[in-house]
Amino acid sequence: MSSTMRSSIAPGRRIVASIALLVASLVVPASVAAEPSGTVDVQLLAINDFHGNLQPPSGSGGVIGTTPAGGVEFLATHIKTLHATNPERTLEVAAGDLIGGSPLISAAFHDEPTIEAMNAIGLDISAVGNHEFDEGVDELLRIQNGGCHPVDGCQDGDGYDGAAFQYLAANVVKKSNGKPIFPAYKTRSLGGAKVGFIGLTLEGTPSIVAPSGIQTVNFLDEAETINAATAELEAKGIHTVVVLIHEGGFQGTGATLDGCANFSGAIGPIVGQLDDEVDLVISGHTHAFYNCTLPSSKGREIPVTSASSFGRVVTDIDMTIDRASDQPTEISVANKVVTRDVTPDPDVHSLVEEYRVAVAPIANRVVGKITANITRTASPAGEQPLGDVIADAQLEYTSSAGAQLAFMNTGGIRADLTFANSPGGEPPGDVTFGEVFDVQPFNNLVATVSLTGAQLKTVLEQQFPGFMGQSATRILQPSAGFTYSYDTTKALGDRVSNMALNGTPIDPAASYRVTVNNFLADGGDGFTALKAGTDRVTQTGFDVDALAQYIGAHSPVAPGPADRITKIG
Repeated sequence: MSSTMRSSIAPGRRIVASIALLVASLVVPASVAAEPSGTVDVQLLAINDFHGNLQPPSGSGGVIGTTPAGGVEFLATHIKTLHATNPERTLEVAAGDLIGGSPLISAAFHDEPTIEAMNAIGLDISAVGNHEFDEGVDELLRIQNGGCHPVDGCQDGDGYDGAAFQYLAANVVKKSNGKPIFPAYKTRSLGGAKVGFIGLTLEGTPSIVAPSGIQTVNFLDEAETINAATAELEAKGIHTVVVLIHEGGFQGTGATLDGCANFSGAIGPIVGQLDDEVDLVISGHTHAFYNCTLPSSKGREIPVTSASSFGRVVTDIDMTIDRASDQPTEISVANKVVTRDVTPDPDVHSLVEEYRVAVAPIANRVVGKITANITRTASPAGEQPLGDVIADAQLEYTSSAGAQLAFMNTGGIRADLTFANSPGGEPPGDVTFGEVFDVQPFNNLVATVSLTGAQLKTVLEQQFPGFMGQSATRILQPSAGFTYSYDTTKALGDRVSNMALNGTPIDPAASYRVTVNNFLADGGDGFTALKAGTDRVTQTGFDVDALAQYIGAHSPVAPGPADRITKIG
């Protein structure tokens, strides 16, 4: 109030006016009064690529360094112990591939046991991964919403209620209306701090799952999808944004559990396109562990994490969020090994034991013997001893269809055959059906098609990225009798040479009967050239049956020679 205005007030009223001014100066507008003050500490516990590993995984897949790790009953204990450090402000989240590519104990029941285990752990939110689509969109919807399997029913006899957590699928949209099959994002309020979670899978999912199950959906660009969802969250007043994405990277030389040494992979360029409003990226897909900060589109360093695979690591993330701005002021990340030296969670143990007993008669059946470990360790040319054995098994399995050669994709080989691994108590060297299923857990069919020699060469040229849409180097594993060379210093489309079958050069004009699994025959893993095959014959039974039958017929089976492919340069 000006001095002129003050002089116009009668003396007896000046005291009243002064009190009114004082009160007015203390009254805070409602919008300001509603703003909270201080900070809140929020904890996120993250996993990725669990792949139904309810029991402790074996061999190299069951350790972190030299420490035995994994097993869902131990994972539950570690997560619940960490949760107890901040019980009111902790969420459990995942970055996809909880299911699919699973051991028999889960896969035999369409991965319902894994979802029930995740419910028991207290998982809140998960992105979809590519393997969530292994049995198609409709089956994934059932996994989320519950109900008995349309063919096999409720095999354990007690129904299936679905996932208590929410799947997110921001970039998986229906062709009919462009809307996501699951929510693009979810928000949670923790101690007054609001956090938005965006979930999505890699755009390249269609090239690595069976096309038949995803005909009704499109997979959109990752960065564009994240930025659009972030803008929506910001418009709703959500300023702490966490991305759960099923895409990742790798550390190179010098890798450590909480390191980011010589980092590479698809997640880097994606983060490099993100808006600065994204605060944290929890990633997966590569089965690697890392703890990085990567630059956004404007150079802001964003924390990017991954927790290996199979439940062997949990990422412990602590965020301090300013209540007034709803933005994090500090984020700390630590990858922690899921050791097996803790007391197994009793409820989860009971769940696993129930399914272990149910599947034991199938899993523990001995199918044959091996002479030594048969592994996925690749030669310099990319050929694996186990890949050779599987290709030989599929060639023999399809002899009635006139098969002359067979190929196996390395992405479909999920575990080694270990000489000393005896989960059912059988002697070393014995191989059970459960172990064979761990190697090939996708229940693919085995198909034989006719290809000309020229078409066969095109298929092999498509092993290399950049040729006919291929996105990565994917060396097909050949059956006995088929040999060839390749030279990566040559131009795309001209790298493969010296193709021969039983010593006879492949004739470009001749027709050959070639066996692959139905995933490849339908163009999976980028091998669209295989779709040109004609006179397709599909065998009764699955690829796992072919391998089990082969081991039984040729026991003891030795490792494949890994000498059928020659890399020239």
